[in-house]
Amino acid sequence: MISLLRRGLLVMLAAALPMMASAAPGQSPHDIVQDTTTRLLADLDANKEKYKASPAEFYDALNSIVGPVVDVEGVSKSIMTVKYSRNATPAQVQRFQDNFKRSLFQFYGNALLEFKNKGITVAPDKGNYGASDRASIDMSVKGDNGAIYPVSYTLTKINGEWKVRNVIINGINIGKLFRDQFADAMQRNGNDLDKTIDNWAGEVAKAKEKTDEKLSQ
Repeated sequence: MISLLRRGLLVMLAAALPMMASAAPGQSPHDIVQDTTTRLLADLDANKEKYKASPAEFYDALNSIVGPVVDVEGVSKSIMTVKYSRNATPAQVQRFQDNFKRSLFQFYGNALLEFKNKGITVAPDKGNYGASDRASIDMSVKGDNGAIYPVSYTLTKINGEWKVRNVIINGINIGKLFRDQFADAMQRNGNDLDKTIDNWAGEVAKAKEKTDEKLSQ
């Protein structure tokens, strides 16, 4: 049976990030999410069968859409934490960033294709973005079972552009989940950074299972 995770929760990590892809200059984080939600869902409806037939094409599409709007460098360093990143070479940091993006697309891409839109509502604009380099955008997602799940995105302004830094889904902090998973993997791997980086896809799968358990409780 498809889990709650795949039906409507962590799928939003993949589903909502592309909402920021076609932002017009000067738009607020709220406007970006609100204005592009409809276009995103329409695109999925139009291309879902094509992507199901060619998952690799879908992963490439996600990479081209999501890559430019997510603070991949910041997220990756946050997951590694200073404890490990300060001893990493530039090549290791870059390899982890690449593995991080690829593993997310592979594990959550299929879930996104299975997502059935039962209702996504963006909360009213909180405003005051001009006075800060961080913003929080809230939305609610209605699952197949009728339950409403809160989703909150943290965006940060980098060189004048808003980029996604973190997401909290139904109270589960995804950034913290991956940080804890990375630290645990380093301990199990005897602090072998290369081994942890190269096996990161497996760690994402374990994090997915942990989250599924929490959501099912």
